[in-house]
Amino acid sequence: MQTLIGILIFLPFITFIIAVHEAGHFVAARRFGMKVTEYFIGFGPWKIWARRKGELEYGVKPIWIGGYVKIAGMNPYESNPPEDAPRLYGAKPIWQRAITIFAGPGTHFVLAALIFATGFYFFGNGGPRGETRLTLGTVDATLEGQPSPAQRAGLLPGDVILAIAGDERPTSDELIAAFTTLAEDHPGQAAQLRIERDGHVSTVSVTPVLTHSDDGSVIGRIGVVLSSEATPQRMGIVGATVHGVAEVGYVIADSVRQIGRVFSPSGIGRTFGLLFNDQPRDPERDPTSVVGVSQAVGIVGSAGAWALLFFIFGFITVFVGLINLVPLPPFDGGHLLVLAIEKVRGRAVDMRKLIPVSAAVMAFFVMFVAATVLLDLTKPIVR
Repeated sequence: MQTLIGILIFLPFITFIIAVHEAGHFVAARRFGMKVTEYFIGFGPWKIWARRKGELEYGVKPIWIGGYVKIAGMNPYESNPPEDAPRLYGAKPIWQRAITIFAGPGTHFVLAALIFATGFYFFGNGGPRGETRLTLGTVDATLEGQPSPAQRAGLLPGDVILAIAGDERPTSDELIAAFTTLAEDHPGQAAQLRIERDGHVSTVSVTPVLTHSDDGSVIGRIGVVLSSEATPQRMGIVGATVHGVAEVGYVIADSVRQIGRVFSPSGIGRTFGLLFNDQPRDPERDPTSVVGVSQAVGIVGSAGAWALLFFIFGFITVFVGLINLVPLPPFDGGHLLVLAIEKVRGRAVDMRKLIPVSAAVMAFFVMFVAATVLLDLTKPIVR
């Protein structure tokens, strides 16, 4: 049921993203006077639905792994009438062609900023950079053979740590560092913790003790197990917009690292290797397909975690935009690379020589997507 809910939410969204992407190419091409003859969502030899308006045919094809805009002159094997010569893709200056190509993936970053900003405004920041609250998961009765400092201080599971010694919203690492410093430099001295319990805020005194961790290091502890809970905080329009744009930058950096890891030789080998071994998938390392994303969207949507849902949508929008900028044909990044080469060489590149490269890249891409779909069906990622 959750997967079905995810598909019903995710499918219209990804269709919208594809439509906007191709609209970016379409608008830029028409703005520069290029002849555009087709605008389609999906690929394939036949059409689910199509209409014609003047010289433009638009519609939907069955293989939904993207879409395309057909600009006259981009296909090296296509014949065009002489009267169309000034409107062909190759007849336009390189800068106009580059803008036309970039306009597709470029829409992803603008749209993602709007998605993030909308989520921040209505539901708060539900992503990894959202505000977190340290909550006490359990309170140990004893520590080092003695009643634990947390037990003596009256701390209870579910208490939320708001501050320590005036340091607001500490992370778990910051809390441990503060306990360690206090226990080492001022043994026996109590730390002042401000906590929230059942909506009421109070301050308690707790005296950390030095203990040995599993790796042999000495740390200060009070005898609790901590958990971090995301608490989305809504923002005003200006704040949401500023944070939405900033979030795009953070996600770009995260996505570049993920793309580099997933499509490295070891990452590719791991993905295909998972098809033939019993090794579990790692949610932090392994890629997922539209099936896995739909499952995650279904879970998040069923739980009503709208802030996190908007973050997922924004992340996917940025990620797909970056994939399109990979500098290999037939991706948009490959076309931009060709234009850069033409600019440096001072003459056109014979696109017919790149057809085998495009075919090989697309074949690999289809196999990779098929592998992730199969893994999502047989080895779903457990989060």
